Amino acid sequence: MSRRAVLWIAFAVVHAGVAWLGFLMPNQPMGDVHNVYDPWSRMALDGSAIVGITEPWVYPQLALLPMIAAQGLAPLAGYYLAWALVVTAVDALAFAVLVGRAHAVGRVTAAWFWLSFIALLGPIGLYRLDGFTTALAVLGCLWVVGRPWLASILLAVATWMKVWPAALLAAAVIALRRRGALVGGAVIVSALTLGGVVLAGGAANAFGFIGDQTSRGLQVEAPVSTPYLWGTFFDPRTFWVYYDRDMLTFQVTGTEVDTVIALMTPLLLVAMAGIAALGVIAVVRGARYATLFPPLSLALVLGFIVFNKVGSPQYLCWLVPSLVVGLVLDRRRWALPATVALGTALLTQLVYPLLYGGILTPALVPVTVLTVRNLALIALLVWMVVRLAAIVRSPVRDAAALRAASFA
Repeated sequence: MSRRAVLWIAFAVVHAGVAWLGFLMPNQPMGDVHNVYDPWSRMALDGSAIVGITEPWVYPQLALLPMIAAQGLAPLAGYYLAWALVVTAVDALAFAVLVGRAHAVGRVTAAWFWLSFIALLGPIGLYRLDGFTTALAVLGCLWVVGRPWLASILLAVATWMKVWPAALLAAAVIALRRRGALVGGAVIVSALTLGGVVLAGGAANAFGFIGDQTSRGLQVEAPVSTPYLWGTFFDPRTFWVYYDRDMLTFQVTGTEVDTVIALMTPLLLVAMAGIAALGVIAVVRGARYATLFPPLSLALVLGFIVFNKVGSPQYLCWLVPSLVVGLVLDRRRWALPATVALGTALLTQLVYPLLYGGILTPALVPVTVLTVRNLALIALLVWMVVRLAAIVRSPVRDAAALRAASFA
């Protein structure tokens, strides 16, 4: 049996298995699909309300597209399975581009990494919008050198579903010479999206997702929430977990929480600007795409996670595109960061959905597991920043690697 056949069999087994686990695991890992994706998309189809148009929404407007697509399959399989099929389909497209004929060892390694990550993260990666945008982001990152216009369009579409792919697009604009194509594709998608929103009468809600995010409290799983979570364990009269009915998330509160909430968005912006500045300096000093893009994009994505007030478990999907590209370009150099990422995925599945009750009513083992996961993410961010600093000091000009990055 060929390597490509084995990979596709593994693809089918992993996706079927993870989809099935969604029905078995506790704490509703498929909850968003049933509780919000289904009603949001049905309201849009029947014209009663269109989130992001007729009312403010936590997501950018294009996030409705995969939700509505799943409604097309819902009469045959039910909305849960319909959603899983939609995500599996876009995963299959990205996987096909990544694997190709399975002749390149780097591509095969990256494919096994992605499948392992999906399995270790579990149902939360499949039954959330982040899983859909991850596949688009993988495609965009694979095509960013050879097909920059198409890559930019895909990354921009993904950004107008969930904001995080903007980090990948920013890294590409910094690391690549064909910046006009990358910026042009993003501008076209943004103009068409905003034009459609305005024509539909939703101008007032066009950027409502930004306000929703900046006004949020500290979600219980976020790295910044870790001290507060330990506070709920040792001093529950001063620190505690509560449910935010507007955001539909569990959050922490306690001493000086409002100050921390107010500081996090500026801190996030400063961190992202600092990481981007390192990338710009590296380019000025002669660093090439193959050397710069993987650590720069991963550092920007990790900045979004580590300095975020929100820490939803599905955010771990965001690590995949940068690591896939890194493994394709230099599997030996990226094997250890990829292994660390796999460990964070496993710890995340342990936290949610398996040990989540011990997070909401803090217990020692679940809180420790979440703390280790958050420390691993912080360590991975520091690692990538150190790599960027090393590139600034000694940029590597590798024309062969750049040619290898043109994935056609």
